[in-house]
Amino acid sequence: MSEKKFNIAVLIDGDNAQATLIKEIISEVSKYGKATIRRIYGDWTSSTMKSWKDVLNEYSINPIQKFSYTKSKNSTDSALIIDAMDILHNKSVEGFCIVSSDSDFTGLAKRIREEGLFVMGIGKKITPIAFVNSCEIFTFSENIDLKENKKNIENEKIQKPSSKLTDEVLELIDKAFEISTNEEEQTFIANVGGSLRKINPSFDARTYGFKNLSELFGNITKYEVIKNEVNGLNHPLVKLKTQ
Repeated sequence: MSEKKFNIAVLIDGDNAQATLIKEIISEVSKYGKATIRRIYGDWTSSTMKSWKDVLNEYSINPIQKFSYTKSKNSTDSALIIDAMDILHNKSVEGFCIVSSDSDFTGLAKRIREEGLFVMGIGKKITPIAFVNSCEIFTFSENIDLKENKKNIENEKIQKPSSKLTDEVLELIDKAFEISTNEEEQTFIANVGGSLRKINPSFDARTYGFKNLSELFGNITKYEVIKNEVNGLNHPLVKLKTQ
C-alpha cells in the first residue's frame, strides 16, 4: 500500500523542541513526504538555543531570529504562525509539520486543515489534546527518542507490551478494523493504521511497546497477521481468527 507523498514545511518551535531529536524528527516527517522547507524559530541570543546551533547546517534548517522583548509574550509562536500563513497562501507545499508541545498552535493546525492540506505535529506526551486532535497525525517525541525507547525495552522485561493494551485501546483497534474491512474478512494493516489515525491522531504502536502495527496485532489473540509479499515487499494483511 503506497501513501501519497507531500512537500512538507517543517516549522520548529525552538522553545518547545529538542535538538537531540532532530534526526528522528526529519526521519519521521520523511514517512509522509519531503521536508522541502525547514525553519526553526527562537531567540538566538539566548543560551537556551545553543544546542540547536550545532545541528542547523547538518540538517539544512533555516534559523529565524525572534527577540523576546517581554517575558509574558511569546514572539516565537507569533513568528511561526505568520510564516505558516505566508507559506500556506504561496501554495509551495502540500503539508505542514509543526514541532511543538504548545497549545498555541491549535488554531494554526485547524486553519491548515480547512485548506485541505496535510498537517502533522510532533511534541511531548504533555501536549494538550486540543492541539493533538487538530492534526491529522501527531507523533509523541518520546516514541522517536532512541534513549527513551531503550529505557522502555528494559522496562518491558518486567512488563509485557501487551499489558499496556487496555480495554479502551482494544476497543479503539476493533473499531478501526471494522471501519477498514467494510464487511470484508481481511484488510491491509496499513488501512487499519489510517483508520486509527483518523479516530485518534496520536495513535502509535510504539506508545504500547511495539515496533509497528504488525507486531501489535500479532500480540492480540483475536487477530491473525498474514504475510503478503508483492514485488518483494511485504504488505501484511490482518483478519479475525476463526472461532
